[in-house]
Amino acid sequence: MASDDQHFLDVLSEYSSDIRKFTGNMLDSSDRHFASVAGYIKRTLPENWLPEKARPSPPRPSPPPHHTAAYLQYRISEWVSRNRALTAALVAFFGTGGYLLWRQRKAHSRKRRARRASNGARREVVVIAGPPSSPITKSVSLDLERRGFIVYILCTSMEEEQQVQSESRADVRPLHLDVVDALGIQEAMERFNDVLLRPHVAFAGASPHNLNFRGILLVPDLIYPSGPIETISPELWSDALNAKVLNTIAITQAFLPTICEFKARVLVLTPSIVASLRPPFHSVETAVVSALEGFTASLRAELGTLGIDVCQFNLGTFDCTGVGGKQIQSLAGPRTSLWPATTKELYAANYVNQSRVGHSRGLFNQPGSTGSSLRELHNAVFDALTQKRPRTVWRVGRGSSTYDFVGNWVPAGLVGWMLGIRRVSLNEVSEPQLEDSVRSWEKVDAVV
Repeated sequence: MASDDQHFLDVLSEYSSDIRKFTGNMLDSSDRHFASVAGYIKRTLPENWLPEKARPSPPRPSPPPHHTAAYLQYRISEWVSRNRALTAALVAFFGTGGYLLWRQRKAHSRKRRARRASNGARREVVVIAGPPSSPITKSVSLDLERRGFIVYILCTSMEEEQQVQSESRADVRPLHLDVVDALGIQEAMERFNDVLLRPHVAFAGASPHNLNFRGILLVPDLIYPSGPIETISPELWSDALNAKVLNTIAITQAFLPTICEFKARVLVLTPSIVASLRPPFHSVETAVVSALEGFTASLRAELGTLGIDVCQFNLGTFDCTGVGGKQIQSLAGPRTSLWPATTKELYAANYVNQSRVGHSRGLFNQPGSTGSSLRELHNAVFDALTQKRPRTVWRVGRGSSTYDFVGNWVPAGLVGWMLGIRRVSLNEVSEPQLEDSVRSWEKVDAVV
């Protein structure tokens, strides 16, 4: 029995070795066949025949060691690949902002000089119609003279002519023009036109040259009365309208023939903050500036048919401490102590609150060092006079753009609340409550 079992096991071992040999040969043949087919397919099909989505993703590179520049670059590139939309938005935002800042700095720092004649003499003439005592008139005239212009400042009296001559600038000259005297206006314009049309000889042996009238700047007085409408007398209204509106219109009418002949430009400079906000107690300034804006728009439409540019300058606040002379200030008008008792009870609290808030923020042209540099105004005036296609509206000075947006889009009630205006109860008005109200708002402002 034992010998039979051993014989049976020997037979099985021979069969198993044969089976292993057979299966091994078969698998080797299959591998060679599949390798042959794969090689044929690889040689026959193009290299990129498999779709991109079906291809296996390449293995991610291992991050470099920590606390190295390569590791920081790796993390940044990884974040950018995950946030492509946000990265594109940031690049567009900072790129555009950097380009605008570069342009502004380049425009601010570039040299601005008036054109001269072939012999090197001055030939560009600018007229400024504004009070010689105004810091805006004084600053702009001196800057234009420094840039190579011949500047004429309109004067209505001998005192103003002496003030202009006291600057000791040969090319800042007074031009007497009294708009009340019609015959005097005609004679003054004839003399001025003769100066422009007569050939000039800058020095001995130089070739004669003619002057060119570049433009006129209309700068009405920036001092306005303030207070409730019932406390502003008709005389103050008449003086403001005559001096700022009618006087500006009369000067423009006198210069229009010369403007059309030389294709000169007209620049109208007016304050913009009060006119944009339209706060209470500033009715005179709001009415005058609105009238001048309407006149400027009509003048622009008329002269536009002749190819003559009219530019409106909306002025914010400026630092005029370095100009000297008479500073910009707000005419307070009648003091609250001089108001009638009823008017004082109705308006004094809000008037005092608004004056304090407005003056603390530099809204009402009070003297001080708050505001933009006058160089910003100088550059804008020069560009408006010399650019081939100047802008129609120039907003120059601190607050000129911001308060224009606030006045046009913010509700008037909210603007009044920001200026300290509160509703007054007619049944509870009394003098002691005025003092309490002022003290309370002082506390609120101190906390804010």
